Amino acid sequence: MDKIENVELKYLTLEDFEELKEATEAAYHSMPNSYWKLDEIGKLISLFPEGQIVIKVNGDIAGCALSVIVDFDEIDDNHTYDDIAGDTSFKIHDEDGDTLYGIDVFIKPDYRGLRLGRRLYDYRKELCENLNLKGIVFGGRIPNYHKFSKDISPLQYIEKVRSKEIHDPVLNFQLSNDFHPVRILKGYLEGDDDSGEYAVLMEWDNVYYTKPSKKPSANKSVVRLGLIQWQMRTYEGLEDLMHQAEYFIDTVAGYRSDFALFPEFFNAPLMAAYNHMSEPEAIRELAGFTETIIERFSELSVSYNINIISGSMPEMIDGKLYNVGYLCKRDGSIERFEKIHVTPDEARVWGMQTGNIVKTFDTDCGKIGILICYDVEFPELSRLLAEEGMDILFVPFLTDTQNGYSRVKLCAQARAVENECYVAIAGSVGNLPNVHNMDIQYAQSAVFTPCDFAFPSNGIKAEATPNAEMILVADVDIDLLRELHTFGSVHNLKDRRKDVYEVKRVALNKK
Repeated sequence: MDKIENVELKYLTLEDFEELKEATEAAYHSMPNSYWKLDEIGKLISLFPEGQIVIKVNGDIAGCALSVIVDFDEIDDNHTYDDIAGDTSFKIHDEDGDTLYGIDVFIKPDYRGLRLGRRLYDYRKELCENLNLKGIVFGGRIPNYHKFSKDISPLQYIEKVRSKEIHDPVLNFQLSNDFHPVRILKGYLEGDDDSGEYAVLMEWDNVYYTKPSKKPSANKSVVRLGLIQWQMRTYEGLEDLMHQAEYFIDTVAGYRSDFALFPEFFNAPLMAAYNHMSEPEAIRELAGFTETIIERFSELSVSYNINIISGSMPEMIDGKLYNVGYLCKRDGSIERFEKIHVTPDEARVWGMQTGNIVKTFDTDCGKIGILICYDVEFPELSRLLAEEGMDILFVPFLTDTQNGYSRVKLCAQARAVENECYVAIAGSVGNLPNVHNMDIQYAQSAVFTPCDFAFPSNGIKAEATPNAEMILVADVDIDLLRELHTFGSVHNLKDRRKDVYEVKRVALNKK
């Protein structure tokens, strides 16, 4: 082979036919007359020109990739190659289909070893993403299977290839390009004696695929978070507190934030009016404001076009005290969450009860989870939420010392790594000398990420100034999480040994 001066991908044209025929015969020398006919190439080009490409080295065809779009639900599980490509009119092609079906890909023997096949596959993946298709499928040959067919089944053969006990040039290549086997196809390609006429249905999933919706909506990839590091101070009453809350909501909304996150017990200053009472009595009086605050937050979420996470507040239900919060969506709907683990101090001083609701919430910016302070120190909760598809975990917190804050921070960072998600924490700062059991606060609000190449190396997207009243605005890219799940250096979610351990619910959500 001459010195390589130029390598380029080009759309296949009819002018390429004779050279394409020669290249095909060289690639499939064990299968005579396996080349595509001129009318077939012409039909493919007319139906789907973007799906037919060649790779040229120094101007000569070195390889080719041909494909069609299909409605995969309409494809028989036990289909053959003829079912896909046997009809010269290619009626199987569906412009409104959801899957790219690869009908041919090859590299001429003289050009193998240059990773040109990877370029063809990369093009297909990019095309799949641009067309918003679910993924790529094709029937992959297993050309070395004939050497082992008397001793092992095709399924056993695949497992041995995956475990590196057997080398198969085609299957190994497909596995290294992020394709995974779905099922065995018997009698797939007539005349493929090397594969025993078996094939492996291989699949690649497009992590960016978005199911088409008839509703007008913008599919958000980048989500803007607005964290409110709240200053504890004396307020004249509820209206004064809500005026301050609206100021912060207005501010983060002005930066076009998608979420506003308040801290745990941000409304605690209202207990100053009840300081003459015992701590349990005072916090139950505070609970009387919760319904009104949520009504106001819901109105603000609509008027400022922002999803508001209320932090948490005390709430009385059937005579029992709970630590709860509300997600006030900008479409006007409201959802509730509870603190699952109350601290020893909350139980001892206030008589706070443990909650039971553990669930994710669907928003216009993806699926989120919310855990209140101490809950983030229990990895089982966030793991349940991750299994439901959580992209962002919000943690409103309240800590009095740096020790307590460090527990929340370090555990939040761990949750981001182990669940491959973003974690946003927001706390309160300042002092409340006139409120029993709420004397001092310490916080440094932050947004944490997984630790991989697409994210900050220390896993910190943004941090507020410690112990200062401020807002923190940060953008998080949901698409980066999709890439991480599939292409990350490690796969914390995928690699769990569910044959050894698992996390599961033992009780249904209540209330």
